[in-house]
Amino acid sequence: MTGTVSVVIPVFRNADSLEQLYSELIAVATESFPDLALEIVFVDDGSDDNSWSVINSLRSADPERISAHRLSRNFGQLSAMIAGYRLARGDVVVSMSADLQDPTELIGEMVARWRAGDDIVIANRAGRSDGSVTSALSRAAYAYARRSTPEIPEGGFDYFLMSRRAIDLLLQFKGRFRFVQGDLLWLGLPTSFIPYVRRARPHGKSGYTFGKRFGNFTDLVIDSSYGPIKAMSRIGLLAAFLGVAYLVTIVIAWLAGETPFEGWAPIMVSILVLNGFMMMMLGVIGEYLWRIYDQIRERPMHVVLSSEFAALDDQQGDGQEP
Repeated sequence: MTGTVSVVIPVFRNADSLEQLYSELIAVATESFPDLALEIVFVDDGSDDNSWSVINSLRSADPERISAHRLSRNFGQLSAMIAGYRLARGDVVVSMSADLQDPTELIGEMVARWRAGDDIVIANRAGRSDGSVTSALSRAAYAYARRSTPEIPEGGFDYFLMSRRAIDLLLQFKGRFRFVQGDLLWLGLPTSFIPYVRRARPHGKSGYTFGKRFGNFTDLVIDSSYGPIKAMSRIGLLAAFLGVAYLVTIVIAWLAGETPFEGWAPIMVSILVLNGFMMMMLGVIGEYLWRIYDQIRERPMHVVLSSEFAALDDQQGDGQEP
């Protein structure tokens, strides 16, 4: 069998780990799929250390297998990943981090499952050696994501393989703020999972600050579902209902002459009714905005997994209608 396995690696301040990662990738390719070519796609996401110098050094030593690309500034991991997917030339693409926390030996099993017919192979985190705060934030984020995409494993994932068909479909999705894991599973292509325990980071510390993690969580919440809009609509309906209920008590108090001061009843009625309907209207506007947002993402209308066509009769020239 001939073909190419591309490994896309976004890089940000990972100078200390790149040489070891390169050596591990060469070893796993030689051992697990020697009949396939290997392409390593490094995408430097505006690193301010010597990551780019290390990448260039590796590229000079192995120009046939290393593809080196540098973004003009730090755009973020998602942008670097998408750039790598567009630049990768392989028949299958593996997406992984550069920090050595993902065991490279799993790529062999991923490729084997791709050969067996899977379009997507996900290495999901069954456990992790990160700090307790990081683990808790990750679990909370993916717990929410599972509400709209139950297929997402509990520990989440960012280490996965995609066939060329999956890559081409994924690249049809538009938008800068995306939840790629959800998009990938949304395709509905043949998928399998490989659980693993994520290793501790051997060099330096993660470039993900709390602010970046919270930003990613916000993108996940907004992109994975329109739950916040639904919640706003329901709160608006509840507020309007309670307002009308309280309105009845105010009218009764006004008729009984028990209002605190003259004019209090109409003021309260106006506040309750207007606020309730404003919440309802915001919810309706939110529903329309979600539909506009969903439209501009330009996701494919459908994904055809396989097709079988009826055989056409070659003898159709018999004077009858086909």
